[in-house]
Amino acid sequence: MHTTLRIRRFNPEHDRPSSYYQEYDLEIDPSDSILDGLIKIRETIDDSLTLRCSCRGAICGSCGMRINGHATLACKTKMISMASEGGTIQVEPMNNMPVIKDLVTDMAPFWSKIRQIQPWLQPQGLPPTAEYTASPESMSHLSGVMSCIMCGVCVSDCTVLEVDKTFVGPAALAKAYRFVADPRDAATSQRLTSLNQPGGMWDCTRCMECIQVCPKGVGPMDRIMALRAKGLAEKVPSTCGSRHAEVFTDIIKHKGILDEPMLAIRTFGLKNIGRLLAMIPMVIQSVFKGKVPPSGPLHRPIPGIQHIQRLFKQVRIK
Repeated sequence: MHTTLRIRRFNPEHDRPSSYYQEYDLEIDPSDSILDGLIKIRETIDDSLTLRCSCRGAICGSCGMRINGHATLACKTKMISMASEGGTIQVEPMNNMPVIKDLVTDMAPFWSKIRQIQPWLQPQGLPPTAEYTASPESMSHLSGVMSCIMCGVCVSDCTVLEVDKTFVGPAALAKAYRFVADPRDAATSQRLTSLNQPGGMWDCTRCMECIQVCPKGVGPMDRIMALRAKGLAEKVPSTCGSRHAEVFTDIIKHKGILDEPMLAIRTFGLKNIGRLLAMIPMVIQSVFKGKVPPSGPLHRPIPGIQHIQRLFKQVRIK
């Protein structure tokens, strides 16, 4: 199989370092992985190509990179799945992390955010004589999140981190859930209060990129949603994020349709004049773009609202 790898290169030792693309033509077996192709380039064509790899079996997570626009593990991605005969495959370093050289990124910011959520068990009381134990039943639901190999792929494609570097990120939040949901941990309230702050669990926009790219099926966004539910159940101090979720649900329950002006007002609060005034330009743009519904900015309950309210009652009973 003939293919072309278009690789984004970066050499910090140049006088004026900047990234550029370089293409390599390869004859490979269709069953070869992207990592196989990169190693072949390094060993037979260009020994200056720099990449990071180790196990070659999707276990260590060190070969994370962006392939055709999405982050993944190069060792797990087959050539044939990325391009047909004669096609071009684009390979780039992971996003949202500083590039050290070529396809190697600096993982220091990633590990800093992992440490931020205190990823260790915090039990209470006197330590046991042997070890802290938990029943298999109480831990079985954590098997998925404990499959995380800390590859950083979800962080690479997180759309929030592209605009807000203070966001703790999907990998750290999934790891936080692993301890919040652990029956042996006694710091649930403190953890949830910390994650309730700006940059925490409420800043996720649910773009689902982390779910799409995770090579181990951890589902970071699902864990973030579970953290939010636990935070509401624990009644952690109200924030714009938690109020948005509660108000959204309440409006649908009573009107059957989303009343966006009321959602903003009740989320930020009438006392938050500055935040409400800052939304005026967006409101004006919405009017000119025809985004305001025919019924006007305020919605009345839809016909048959009693059926939606009955669903809410059934869910609460369950």
